[in-house]
Amino acid sequence: MSDPNASTLDEEALDWLVRVSFGTASPAGFAAWRARSPAHEQAARAAEALWRDIGHTATAAEFARHEVARHEVARHQAARSRLPHLPAGAMRRGIDRRPGRRAVMTGAVAASAAALVASSGVFGPLAGLTADHATRPGERREVVLPDGSRVMLNTATALSVRFSGAERRIVLTAGEAFFAVARDPDRPFVVAARGGETRAVGTAFAVRTDGDEVQVTVSEGIVEVTAAAGRPVRLIAGQGAGYGGAGRQPVPQRVNEAVATAWRRGKLIFNQRPLVEVAAEMSRYRPGRVVVANQDLERLPVTGVFELDDQESMLRAIEQALPVRVLRLPLLTVLR
Repeated sequence: MSDPNASTLDEEALDWLVRVSFGTASPAGFAAWRARSPAHEQAARAAEALWRDIGHTATAAEFARHEVARHEVARHQAARSRLPHLPAGAMRRGIDRRPGRRAVMTGAVAASAAALVASSGVFGPLAGLTADHATRPGERREVVLPDGSRVMLNTATALSVRFSGAERRIVLTAGEAFFAVARDPDRPFVVAARGGETRAVGTAFAVRTDGDEVQVTVSEGIVEVTAAAGRPVRLIAGQGAGYGGAGRQPVPQRVNEAVATAWRRGKLIFNQRPLVEVAAEMSRYRPGRVVVANQDLERLPVTGVFELDDQESMLRAIEQALPVRVLRLPLLTVLR
């Protein structure tokens, strides 16, 4: 069972740390807060450790460099606008071009936040900026294509439609989609993803991308799956196959189609799934990440049927059923 008082202190500590780092609260105020009790001090140290860990990524380091450079450009431009009457030489002599301590601190803190934003996909997939259809994290939407086929886009999904007289082609650049294909023997329906293709005439199937990996699940009819530089593999209803990654080729296997596509009905279904996998699945449906901070907890089994649109209830159920505490932070939920 979790300790709500400890959870509240953890959140207060992180709030203090962020405001001090951005200069909207005083270090003396934070010091006074953490001196209230040993529990306050413990929460402050945990917040500092978590903040450091978030910032120790390649994304954070790159963002910090850009942030400091951007700050210097903005400061230089502001100085020029304030002193338009000075000669160029005098202007250059009057400006200290070295990044200030506050600029570096702000860049480091922003880098930590940027690392979370970049890894969470909080604004949806970048591919969505140029795709014909896209969804944000947690959003699901159905689209009717020009031929009458229906596509259900799952969370954080981006796809484009490339129809011609010879074929109906969909390019899935991110996320997951379920296709209910209108029959047209003269124009095959092709979903291209990660260098491979899934081909059908009239059927229903789902295609999911996960990094370099692609998973195909067939609900009705027959499809052919072809990985890059591979041969077509035929799948029938109730079968699935994956490809991608390190050259993995599709191999047909039985799958529980109802579980794999439960998201279409607004559900997440787990049967003895490790907590670390459940956390990764939850992360797909929210603006932020869910992480397991304790390796001893990663393999704990989770079983249940959960509502996609009520993840707070799901987190509470996990907290009650397992020896897990939930720490809720901006863009980050920690299971520990």
